[in-house]
Amino acid sequence: MTLEQIVTAGQATQLALEHHRSGRYREAEDICRQLLNADPSNFDALHFLGVMAHEFGRHSQAVDLIRQAISVIPADPFAHNNLGAAHGELGGPEIATTHYQRALELRPDFAEAHFNLALALEQQGNRQGAVDHLSKALGLKPDYLAAYSVLGRLLNGQSKLNDAISCLRIALRLLPDSIETINNLGSLFKEQGRLDLAIDYYRRALELAPAEAVAHHNLGVAVKEQGKLGEAIECFHRALMLKPDFAEALWSFHVSHLAVIPGSDDRNPVDRTRFDQHLAELELWFDGDRLTDGYNTVAVQQPFYLAYQEEDNREVMVRYGKLCNRLMSCWQQSQGIKPANLKARGRISVGVVSKHICNHSVWNAILKGWIQHLDIRKFSLHIFYLGSIEDGDTRYARSKVTSFAAGKGGLRQWADCILEQEIEVLIYPEIGMDPLTARLANLRLAPIQAATWGHPETTGLPTIDYYLSAEGFEPRGAEGNYLENLVKLPNLGCCYLPLDVPSEELNFEALGIDWRSPVLICPGTPFKYAPQHDWVFPEIARRLGWCQFVFFTSRVSQMSEFLYQRLSDSFARAGMRYEEFVVSIPWQPLPAFFDIMRRADVYLDTIGFSGFNTAMQAIECGLPIVAREGRFMRGRFASGILKQLGLSELVASSEEEYVDIAVRLVQDLEYHQRIRHDIVESRHVLFDDGVPIRALEEFLMGVTRPC
Repeated sequence: MTLEQIVTAGQATQLALEHHRSGRYREAEDICRQLLNADPSNFDALHFLGVMAHEFGRHSQAVDLIRQAISVIPADPFAHNNLGAAHGELGGPEIATTHYQRALELRPDFAEAHFNLALALEQQGNRQGAVDHLSKALGLKPDYLAAYSVLGRLLNGQSKLNDAISCLRIALRLLPDSIETINNLGSLFKEQGRLDLAIDYYRRALELAPAEAVAHHNLGVAVKEQGKLGEAIECFHRALMLKPDFAEALWSFHVSHLAVIPGSDDRNPVDRTRFDQHLAELELWFDGDRLTDGYNTVAVQQPFYLAYQEEDNREVMVRYGKLCNRLMSCWQQSQGIKPANLKARGRISVGVVSKHICNHSVWNAILKGWIQHLDIRKFSLHIFYLGSIEDGDTRYARSKVTSFAAGKGGLRQWADCILEQEIEVLIYPEIGMDPLTARLANLRLAPIQAATWGHPETTGLPTIDYYLSAEGFEPRGAEGNYLENLVKLPNLGCCYLPLDVPSEELNFEALGIDWRSPVLICPGTPFKYAPQHDWVFPEIARRLGWCQFVFFTSRVSQMSEFLYQRLSDSFARAGMRYEEFVVSIPWQPLPAFFDIMRRADVYLDTIGFSGFNTAMQAIECGLPIVAREGRFMRGRFASGILKQLGLSELVASSEEEYVDIAVRLVQDLEYHQRIRHDIVESRHVLFDDGVPIRALEEFLMGVTRPC
């Protein structure tokens, strides 16, 4: 509030106000002291001195003075509002809330009190109450810039991204040069996957403030997601030059030294052998006060792309996991968060923490079957949905489970929400894809905690006790690939439901697909294609003579462009023209994708990091798959599916054999037709398999109700 609102009368008080406006604070205070010498119960002098004490950080003194003022005039709304602000600075949002509420009882149209109450409610975890009071503040004061900014942040936390963007755009119209608002808008667009727009906002922020370290960091994160690793590292480095203690930028700089699309960026000479050294530097940096505040940096960037290199990552992931856990454990201890020592009671409480309770590969592959088939007589299922998308699958999940939590806000609110449900087994379907998921997974919130293969790699976290995998995907001796205790559920380890997608007529000529030639589809995301395997495409083309490889351009088109350039170089080295054999088409909606697969000749699985959902969809379409069995679970999805079907003959043990199988499927029409027939006749064994669900139930019973 403005000081004009607290001045009610008196020439001396008006003079004190003028001194305050001009920055002559000592003179203003002297006048108030003189007024109190003459009248110790002078409301204006007590209130004015309390406000000035609050402004200069003397919050205890401010509380004492404003309380004295309220004892003189108990029904002054401005004094209650200011007393709430002073209590809030002392770390008492509950007490602050009572004074803001009293101010609003006395003056319901007090916009500033609504705003302050919203901030206090947010501190207490009541984000919806905060949103309601911010809306009331804006109804009373439509140009309230700060209210728009905070409301945008809260709506984002409630997964209402479009509403949040609208609020921040209004705030930007009110103050076009607000660096904070511009940065926040960029972050919201990045969260929506609209990277080009996010980058435009970050660059706009840097045009206004070239020395803004946060904007440099944000820009680095966005361009990294486009696959421009060299430019990203330069951005992180500039942020650190401007702000050497910028922990998030330091974390991003060190953790990002892994190529997104290997071989795509000539400014990225750093390989995985140096990643361990970067982790060592982070370990040394986080000590003392940095250790206390380090939780804010955990998983800002993650070694996500490490899994896409066909190497043993256990040792480096364990080192990374120990660093994350050290920082998050420090935070958990400082917050006094302890999981309850639960006693066996009726149904076993199982919690699922995921950002992907919606139409997503993690949901379709793993979670949907769990939720549909887990025995509700034995288990209560609690979902903690960290995501922002609300679709039919989200609503289905909400209707099936015991409890469904969403939009809780920050780390502390989610930790409290999980603890309130007294979960016995807490499962993270994917760790390594989302920062909030990773931070929660680094906490001990339940007696038993497990991960599964939404991101198919060991988590490296000492807080994760078990890794739920599948017999069909794991090689011999796989236990050594995990820090966690490996649990191999039968068959494919999941209960996958067919999608039953209807056909959709496409203009194939416009897409560039020529069905007169053999068509081999390659639907992997760009980072699944390792450069050492690029040669297989020109080799298949050389042996077939006339064929078409159909690639699907990623939604982040820059990544696909890197891959296509690499493949073009590979064809050129073989003395062939890339354009004669490869067509790239936009990512297609599911009906169109299924129509292409129903007509294609061969599905070429990615080597080293296989595809599960796309392989299952190919089988549903009766499309023959060529797979090379990988060294690790992440490279064995399609091969596991084929073996479950009894089609081991389509599983190669080498790249050379992979080429042989692909060529035979195209050239030997009788063989191709027999494989299609076998797929159609046997594919039912893959779908709606209850055996892994019963095994999952036995595991849950065994770890919570041992005999």
